[in-house]
Amino acid sequence: MAFYAGSLRMTSREPRTDAMSPIDAYRIPTPPFYLSRGSEVEVFEAAWEARLPVLLKGPTGCGKTRFVEYMAYRLGRPLVTVACHEDLFASDLIGRYLLRRDETVWVDGPLTLAVRHGALCYLDEVVEARKDTTVVIHPLTDNRRRMVIDKTGELLPAHPDFLMVVSYNPGYQSVLKDLKPSTRQRFVALEFDYPEPEREARIVAAEAGIPPEAAARLVALAAKIRNLREQGLAEGAGTRLLIHAGLLVRRGVAMREAVRTAVCLPLTDDEHLRETLEDLIADVL
Repeated sequence: MAFYAGSLRMTSREPRTDAMSPIDAYRIPTPPFYLSRGSEVEVFEAAWEARLPVLLKGPTGCGKTRFVEYMAYRLGRPLVTVACHEDLFASDLIGRYLLRRDETVWVDGPLTLAVRHGALCYLDEVVEARKDTTVVIHPLTDNRRRMVIDKTGELLPAHPDFLMVVSYNPGYQSVLKDLKPSTRQRFVALEFDYPEPEREARIVAAEAGIPPEAAARLVALAAKIRNLREQGLAEGAGTRLLIHAGLLVRRGVAMREAVRTAVCLPLTDDEHLRETLEDLIADVL
């Protein structure tokens, strides 16, 4: 048994061999639909082989999460996803003691679970998390590949198959919400954007189960909406919103109403921008 700083105990790298491991619930049973748009699959696989953490940058709804799901399935690894927010504490990632049947027991948080069992840990919109929380990932994203669990005194080496993946939206960058250089420079970065029209139409058609012609009309509308960012729209219509509209159309909702409820209303509450969007919908559809 090795020791660190006099009290932290080194644990084995071997995963638990229980009949039903808690990580099994995070395995992706069926292949997610994903269309490659460049060399991102090959780069991610190379980063995985080198155990280099990966940073995904791109606008909301452009396919970052789907890409991670696809890669987790392709690599045969579980995927633990954490949606980051400003109230996310380090203990939410690491774990905490809980009272169960009059006994205090330690329960691993999602990050610890991934580190212990060799999963991909995906921190979605990582810049939304508290700054002191993101520091927790530093020892896991360099040559140390370990985490310290202060409350239990455990020094936990990362499972050989563990990989850290984070994402954020550069469109919402600010002085207060951005990754520190000390964090950013630990990652291999992949940049995402909305797919080219033909590929995006194929995605919408496949995901929503609608005819290619209908999907192409939705994509054409999205292209015009994305141009409105210069007029005050915070962000353009993501591919996810187009799929939502397509799912409504598939279930009998008229195209114009589907776009209004799935694309227009979620994008903005500004009355003038909504009128502009309504005009675009009328012109395109």
